[in-house]
Amino acid sequence: MSQVRQVGLLAAGCQPWNKDVCAASGDRFAYCATLAIYIYQLDHRYNEFKLHAIMSEHKKTITAISWCPHNPDLFASGSTDNLVIIWNVAEQKVIAKLDRTKGIPACLSWCWNAENVVAFVSHRGPLFIWTISGPDSGVTVHKDAHSFLSDICIFRWHTHKKGKVVFGHIDGSLSIFHPGNKNQKHVLRPESLEGTDEEDPVTALEWDPLSTDYLLVVNLHYGIRLVDSESLSCITTFNLPSAAASVQCLAWVPSAPGMFITGDSQVGVLRIWNVSRTTPIDNVKLKKTGFHCLHVLNSPPRKKFSVQSPTKNHYTSSTSEAVPPPTLTQNQAFSLPPGHAVCCFLDGGVGLYDMGAKKWDFLRDLGHVETIFDCKFKPDDPNLLATASFDGTIKVWDINTLTAVYTSPGNEGVIYSLSWAPGGLNCIAGGTSRNGAFIWNVQKGKIIQRFNEHGTNGIFCIAWSHKDSKRIATCSSDGFCIIRTIDGKVLHKYKHPAAVFGCDWSQNNNTVRIWDYTQDACINILSGHTAPVRGLMWNTEIPYLLISGSWDYTIKVWDTREGTCVDTVYDHGADVYGLTCHPSRPFTMASCSRDSTVRLWSLTALVTPVQINILADRSWEEIIGNTDYAIEPGTPPLLCGKVTRDIRQEIEKLTANSRVKKLRWFSECLSPPGGSDNLWNLVGVIKGQDDSLLPQNYCKGIMHLKHLIKFRTSEAQELTTVKMSKFGGGIGVPTKEERLKEAAEIHLRLGQIQRYCELMVELGEWDKALSIAPGVSVKYWKKLMQRRADQLIQEDKDDVIPYCIAIGDVKKLVHFFMSRGQLKEALLVAQAACEGNMQPLHVSVPKGASYSDDIYKEDFNELLHKVSKELAEWYFQDGQAVLAACCHLAIDNIELAMAYLIRGNELELAVCVGTVLGESAAPATHYALELLARKCMMISVWNLAADLLLMIPDNELHLIKLCAFYPGCTEEINDLHDKCKLPTVEECMQLAETAHADDNIFETVKYYLLSQEPEKALPIGISFVKEYISSSDWTLDTIYPVLDLLSYIRTEKLLLHTCTEARNELLILCGYIGALLAIRRQYQSIVPALYEYTSQLLKRREVSVPLKIEYLSEELDAWRACTQSTNRSLEDSPYTPPSDSQRMIYATLLKRLKEESLKGIIGPDYVTGSNLPSHSDIHISCLTGLKIQGPVFFLEDGKSAISLNDALMWAKVNPFSPLGTGIRLNPF
Repeated sequence: MSQVRQVGLLAAGCQPWNKDVCAASGDRFAYCATLAIYIYQLDHRYNEFKLHAIMSEHKKTITAISWCPHNPDLFASGSTDNLVIIWNVAEQKVIAKLDRTKGIPACLSWCWNAENVVAFVSHRGPLFIWTISGPDSGVTVHKDAHSFLSDICIFRWHTHKKGKVVFGHIDGSLSIFHPGNKNQKHVLRPESLEGTDEEDPVTALEWDPLSTDYLLVVNLHYGIRLVDSESLSCITTFNLPSAAASVQCLAWVPSAPGMFITGDSQVGVLRIWNVSRTTPIDNVKLKKTGFHCLHVLNSPPRKKFSVQSPTKNHYTSSTSEAVPPPTLTQNQAFSLPPGHAVCCFLDGGVGLYDMGAKKWDFLRDLGHVETIFDCKFKPDDPNLLATASFDGTIKVWDINTLTAVYTSPGNEGVIYSLSWAPGGLNCIAGGTSRNGAFIWNVQKGKIIQRFNEHGTNGIFCIAWSHKDSKRIATCSSDGFCIIRTIDGKVLHKYKHPAAVFGCDWSQNNNTVRIWDYTQDACINILSGHTAPVRGLMWNTEIPYLLISGSWDYTIKVWDTREGTCVDTVYDHGADVYGLTCHPSRPFTMASCSRDSTVRLWSLTALVTPVQINILADRSWEEIIGNTDYAIEPGTPPLLCGKVTRDIRQEIEKLTANSRVKKLRWFSECLSPPGGSDNLWNLVGVIKGQDDSLLPQNYCKGIMHLKHLIKFRTSEAQELTTVKMSKFGGGIGVPTKEERLKEAAEIHLRLGQIQRYCELMVELGEWDKALSIAPGVSVKYWKKLMQRRADQLIQEDKDDVIPYCIAIGDVKKLVHFFMSRGQLKEALLVAQAACEGNMQPLHVSVPKGASYSDDIYKEDFNELLHKVSKELAEWYFQDGQAVLAACCHLAIDNIELAMAYLIRGNELELAVCVGTVLGESAAPATHYALELLARKCMMISVWNLAADLLLMIPDNELHLIKLCAFYPGCTEEINDLHDKCKLPTVEECMQLAETAHADDNIFETVKYYLLSQEPEKALPIGISFVKEYISSSDWTLDTIYPVLDLLSYIRTEKLLLHTCTEARNELLILCGYIGALLAIRRQYQSIVPALYEYTSQLLKRREVSVPLKIEYLSEELDAWRACTQSTNRSLEDSPYTPPSDSQRMIYATLLKRLKEESLKGIIGPDYVTGSNLPSHSDIHISCLTGLKIQGPVFFLEDGKSAISLNDALMWAKVNPFSPLGTGIRLNPF
């Protein structure tokens, strides 16, 4: 199993170089970075788009993508190395490739008139037509579309008229071809260009979907025209509001006839037009930077579920459209349909804009669009990560939210290297390819110093000294390493015989170490990479761990004591350049690559024994060591770095509570970011810690519900009073209006209606204020009406939220939010209601009816729990089990919080948190300890496993299983027996024979397993189970304990030739009982696989067990039929009710299953990072036959793979490998 886990991904932005780099189809959209295509898919359950896959087959810049109009699973892409690829998105694989095309496929598009034909063109033609498959497959040339007089910028097939195609040229003209008609080349140039040889390139071109001949054309300078391709005349010229505005892209809105939208090239203004008017209906400024491309999604995302209103009157339905009053201004007569536009901007930003609601559904504000050469965590605020890129910018990211917070001004050429200033200086030094080095002040957003000592030679590395903040070292391709002060005075200059690629300051003394990677000095020792190594990093805690990133797309982890490679990571899709270690979490690292992504990794699995030593409360000597001892070959890992030494010092100062602090501090140091701090803050709140000890960023995460309203109220007040700072903040700083709006929204959700009304008035949104004012008092409403008369303001669209809150209809509002997937909003409202901030509007209350409020309170509590559960599930499905656990802790649901940690396989964290929470978390803590002990068995630390099991109060049976499975010699086995307080091997033999004589099956099996001849237990245990299954009224709980115990027989004994029949029967019984346990635990994805596995073994092996293959398949069909409503996704086949016999079989099955003792752990496992697409590492699951998304687990043959999630679920219900070898599966 991989030791390095991917825990975070910063996706690339959309490239600004080529035209057709975003496309959409049905509920997917895609955009191109320079080397990879990102595909987002709508998650119907939460009504949001999630990153689904990254396609990275192209090795050179991608030029265009085009979605297949006939099959939503296919799209085509082209790149500058003369390559065209056809992808299948559903299967995430290449299905056809055309390389060595004649000319670069600069523009490309599926042909609308044929199923499997793609056309592409470059420069002045010709247009090549590639038939992908079938009898006529191959490339042909369009008989007319060639020998143009001006380069082609863009071309479009007509969607209805077969074979009709239009080309737009750099000189501003169009060429139109239609079979059977006269070809028109270079026609319809803008009037202003007639008779000149000036160019005005066509930037966008789209056929009118409702006409056979009309076409919208955009020229960069001339603007937008609607032209008739038959009569070759211009029908309408559209006027932009100012001469400075120019249009970069346009798209028709399919759901609204005659409507189209355009994006400006200088500033991100989205303009909405109707062909019947020459001026825009509406202009919306979305971003400071200009648009690059636009695409409208055909189908608006579906609502997750419709809200049932109590009465059929349509006014009360929370999702019904309001009927607009007749008094509409000219502009509002064109109301925008619920369409979604994929918007890509020149700074790499990508978003999905909901035009009807005028809000972003999704926005990645910034992204690098080119190779990222370097990445570094900020030393004094490790939540910030800076990246330096080929695109000439440095960007700073918040690694908890994975969003950009600052970007440098740009235009620096290529930036190869960066280094943070020490302390709180908040500056970054960057080294570039031709423009020397510079210092960027992050807060002020400007470059404050430049260094040019290397001339125009590339600076490959820059390092700011953290001992003396006035010194910066650089090394360059000119062979010099220069040390200078920050004001530019050169202190030292070292000459090197060749280009210098790396320099760094030693942390102990002020020397500079210089490495020359070109001398092959280190590569000879650690061989394994198949291309040059660019990134190298020592782990700061484990002195012999070296991590290398290479141009062969991999990251390797080395144990330098023996020169062995411990793990190889294949997730990047191109050369790996930079590696950096988190300053306070030494086992979290970031890497950056030519694939334009930054990825976060957790290396904690490499120090599992240390982690478990901490949990088992072992001595410091087994946790922290010195470097000299740690680097001796064969020594178990010990922590030797500054971070853990500091933790030890702090713990030794404590007088009380040191165990709790030790668990918390080490847990935070070893866990990756993304929720563990948040979790510990909530644990503190539950344990009654003083609120003043909560960190400043607590209110940014998931808060305990007793704080939610308090913190959000103060946030609203802050927003109302904050003045704009002198320099403006980072990216997209909100204007004063936006701040007031946000404040108003918070006040509203907190039930502070009057404050909301006043802020709305301040913003000029009178109607919103007026419609809610009666919620304060009728008197107040009248006063507002008088003020309104003084200041008539244009009306604005209203929505359902204020009304619900004014009349106290919390339920409908919460359902409305949930239906839109806005779970955090729903949670806030539900909590406010629970605190009594929202009262139902009693028109007249008879005396003595005050009890109703308590009933409401109870209702609201139920609602609150429902929303929290839904929000937790959202985080969990997003691969963030720790944040899901936070949602449950926030409403004091400790049982479910622990269950989510276990289901996310965060076992060490679950034990730490469970130990601190104490009694309320005990059952789950004990289960996590049991699974951790199984993990210890895999890494052969048996004593540690015993220590963990001894922490469980009722531990005898667990210890028996451990000792039964231990493969040592008799003396070693007896030592372990002694530790576990069990009789010696010899005594166990006698006890087994006594129990056998007394006919006590369980005791017989137990003691035989602990003796020298454990194989004697097999026939006794198996015949007991077979006998039971033959009777009609057996239940799972009677036979599972015996089978579970038998499964711990030592592997080498089970694999003996003499045990073949018993082994096969044990595997079959464990497979079948595993399937039943999987049904009980709702592990839907592996139930069919377990039935199939059992049937295959029955078919192929000589056994006599009371199970029939036909019966197994009937049982599986019955389970499928009776649970299909919960399993099926939205698009699946129609529902067919189960037959009576299937209901009977399923009912019998349920009778046998009984209830699961640990209720919370029901439901599938989903580990951190399961939703992160990898680039190059593609494996097919041998259980499902589908591509594995997320972490992969290899079975014992080294080839067969299943997803880690499936492996965890399988191992929890059936201990033996799916390959039927009799080897235990241990993915923990």
